[in-house]
Amino acid sequence: MKKIITLLVFVLLLAGVTACGTPSTTQQTGSSTTYLEIHTSSGAFVPSTVTIEKGQSLTLVNDSVVLHPIQNGTWEGSTAKAIQEAGAPTVKVQLSSNDRQSIGPFTTVGTYQLHCTIHPGMNLTVRVQ
Repeated sequence: MKKIITLLVFVLLLAGVTACGTPSTTQQTGSSTTYLEIHTSSGAFVPSTVTIEKGQSLTLVNDSVVLHPIQNGTWEGSTAKAIQEAGAPTVKVQLSSNDRQSIGPFTTVGTYQLHCTIHPGMNLTVRVQ
């Protein structure tokens, strides 16, 4: 009986970790892995930095019941800074509970910042090569 309970707890923990933001869509590019899906937990992007190829888009996946309004910009400490770098696609999406939204394509090589406008410190860096 103790083994069954231990196994059940392990399965539930594994399911919880998986639901909290493991990137599920990847692309192998040479020797590196590109995440084409970025997941959100209640207050973070997973992963928080991604490198993609020029011309690719990303899919933001909300794995929580928390609303995430995502826009160009970044958090600096407790202050949200609305910034749109030259060449960045305009991002203004609302991720509702268990929602997914595509952003891009990212057509210009560079580094771009996205943030959730209501969760301090919730930043995403997109590097386009």
